[in-house]
Amino acid sequence: MAVRAAVLPAVGSPLEITGIELPDPGPGQVHVRLAAAGVCHSDLSLSNGTMRVPVPAVLGHEGAGTVVAVGEGVTHVAPGDGVVLNWAPSCGVCHACSLGEVWLCANALNGAADVYARTTEGTDLHPGLNVAAFAEETVVSAACVLPAPEGIPLTDAALLGCAVLTGYGAVHHSARVRQGETVAVFGVGGVGLAALQAARIAGASKIVAVDVSAEKEELARAAGATDYVLASENTAREIRALTGKQGVDVAVECAGRAVSIRTAWDSTRRGGRTTVVGIGGKDQQVTFNALEIFHWGRTLTGCVYGNSDPAVDLPVLAEHVREGRLDLSALVTERISLDGIPAAFENMLAGKGGRALVVF
Repeated sequence: MAVRAAVLPAVGSPLEITGIELPDPGPGQVHVRLAAAGVCHSDLSLSNGTMRVPVPAVLGHEGAGTVVAVGEGVTHVAPGDGVVLNWAPSCGVCHACSLGEVWLCANALNGAADVYARTTEGTDLHPGLNVAAFAEETVVSAACVLPAPEGIPLTDAALLGCAVLTGYGAVHHSARVRQGETVAVFGVGGVGLAALQAARIAGASKIVAVDVSAEKEELARAAGATDYVLASENTAREIRALTGKQGVDVAVECAGRAVSIRTAWDSTRRGGRTTVVGIGGKDQQVTFNALEIFHWGRTLTGCVYGNSDPAVDLPVLAEHVREGRLDLSALVTERISLDGIPAAFENMLAGKGGRALVVF
């Protein structure tokens, strides 16, 4: 079957919107027609080589759609069902999975090395982060689809697959924000906006949003920020001034830059928690001295996929959406067609917007 897709021909090359040939689903596979796909900063990290995947590839890992057909042995979904794509399915048998840390599954991304489709010229294509959501239709492992929650349009449910799971999980699972605590969120993209809403749901008393762009203040406040700080060399000082000179209980870094990680740490109170969600490159070196680590008693942690289990957390998030506590539409700053993905990448590079959503 011929469909259109956004193909990354080589690391560092621009995406090409072109036709590809999808096979019928084989045993244990599901054919999905996409309703929508979010344009995530991780896709940009894949395209520029910060994160490595086999190429050429079809990117896109945050999406939802309708099942077209299923292969032999697939029983948890059927043609016509709405599904949310899960780009990091856990194997259930590796060491991390045996510990219940499914977000660290050693085998979650094995599917990215598979050949899942071909260009119309016959070139093998890999499925980016397993699911190849930047396409009108895709064929994925059955482990990569979860039943879509009832009562939520598929175009909104697409965001649950990455941005919301990551931002919500960073606040609730990694940082474990408690009622009345103060929180700072660094980076007001899709994940940052989800983290702001999650901090509000957790009952944070003060929520400070930090970004390099003054234009994002309205977005941040709509998501739950009580204060907005424009990133500068004085950011940590400004945050301490907003918190009785103490610093916040929790800082969540969503930008993946050395300077913002260091600033998030400096903005955290003595004994507080700093959680790093952003994906930075190997060249982004962060330095701490031994004395300050002892003196400040802070906890610095990495956070992968929000330390979430999609199968468990998706119904929880859906309930927050249905009850009006979580507004998925507030994460979307632009609705685009498949042809608009390259421009959306440029906007991310320029630090613009929250989340572009590809609507098919």
